[in-house]
Amino acid sequence: MKWRNKAAWPLRYAARMALRMNKVVLAMWLAMPIVVIGVLWVWAVDRERGKPSAAAMHTQLMRIDASSHDATTPKATGQPPAEAAGVQPESLAQGFIVVVEDKSKKSTGASPIVMASSHNGWNPADGKMQLSQRSDMRWQIVWEKPALDSRIAFKFARGSWEAVETKADYSDIENRMLPLVDVSKLKEGEKPVIELTVEGWKDFSPSASEPAALRLNEYREVKVSAGSIVRVDVTGGGASNGAMVRDCLIWLPPGYDDAANAERRYPVLYLQDGQNLFEQMPGVPGEWKVDETAAALMAAGTIEPLIVVGIPHAGKGRIAEYVPIEVYEGHAPGGDAYADFVVREVLPRVERAVRAKAGAENRGIGGSSLGAVAALHTAMRHPGVFGKVLLESPAMLSKEKALVKFFEGPGPDAWPAEVWIGMGGKETGTGEDAAKLNEQYVALAKELGELATKRGATLHAVVIGADAVHNEGAWAERLPKALEALFPSR
Repeated sequence: MKWRNKAAWPLRYAARMALRMNKVVLAMWLAMPIVVIGVLWVWAVDRERGKPSAAAMHTQLMRIDASSHDATTPKATGQPPAEAAGVQPESLAQGFIVVVEDKSKKSTGASPIVMASSHNGWNPADGKMQLSQRSDMRWQIVWEKPALDSRIAFKFARGSWEAVETKADYSDIENRMLPLVDVSKLKEGEKPVIELTVEGWKDFSPSASEPAALRLNEYREVKVSAGSIVRVDVTGGGASNGAMVRDCLIWLPPGYDDAANAERRYPVLYLQDGQNLFEQMPGVPGEWKVDETAAALMAAGTIEPLIVVGIPHAGKGRIAEYVPIEVYEGHAPGGDAYADFVVREVLPRVERAVRAKAGAENRGIGGSSLGAVAALHTAMRHPGVFGKVLLESPAMLSKEKALVKFFEGPGPDAWPAEVWIGMGGKETGTGEDAAKLNEQYVALAKELGELATKRGATLHAVVIGADAVHNEGAWAERLPKALEALFPSR
């Protein structure tokens, strides 16, 4: 028995070990849910610690909203936060400094550089925008915070558009925009320095001698592809020099002097900036091509024969006489006087000189940029005189669209019967930095069209040229549609 008990001990040992193992496995199965719950709890706590607080979330949303604010209409009243690098210099309360290197070395004390811009009516001879020469042979201008609440589009020139800046090969450049400023690198109240370069000047290009001579001859022959040009001298306007004498260019359609048309009368379209309608002037990127376009449309029978009158602008006084309210600092508005001048001086002289049809339905008035502003104001200040208005690239964004608000004021009776509006999709340039401002110009055209419709005018079209910029080439391209809408063949 003793032997049998000794022989069986391995079996008893194995039984005891199996029982113990079963207890361990059972314990592990019972502990597993507790372990899993513990792991999940630790993960949840760590995740909660990683979340921003409610205050931090609010701050983050504020930054996102600030980053999406339209930088084309600066509203800053002081130094932006240090972390807000990359802001428009126009928004800085302390202003900024522009420094220019003239690589051609053609600018001198007698022929200084001027910053002609959308803030000074693109006046290349504005003494207030003249740069001063530094000891390092560069030029600079110190800007205080601009009075206008819009970005500055600009070019450098030396007193006139015949002497505007160019690329190194003397080709034209697009309008400039000021680059963004990293304010985190500025001390409090410090003006940032923006360094720019001019490669060349238009008046030193190989082809500069001919247009310069052309410009000097006020009574040069204006060559047209069809029809003919006659001149009428008029005196007055809205510029500070009220006695200014202007040479209006009147384009007569083909066949005007034919014996068969001796008794025929024609509708008339009066256009502002008359220097740029029939020929390309020095320093200007193009012309409206009025004679070519109108003659071709008449020959095709899509418009009725008409007369076009070009009223030349006042040069340095252009911005003042084209705006009816104070929009540009340093330019007292002369828009009322200009509108009266067109109706009381220009129109009677033209209608005595040529066979013009009477009545508002036979008179149109138009213009581009601020010339469009002058055209609309003239028509609304003298209701019943002009029945058609052609508005190209109207410039009405400055000072929180003060001009749009101005034109909202008059009642329906003041608005002309027919309106046509054209605008480019890239009015201020083709670069990414101009995208926001371009969108605002497109929206402006649509808003103006809606206003005209609300006031009872017939809105023929709001034409948006997707890639069109702010120049005569774009206005010439849209001119056929405007003439077909306003002066259709009867």
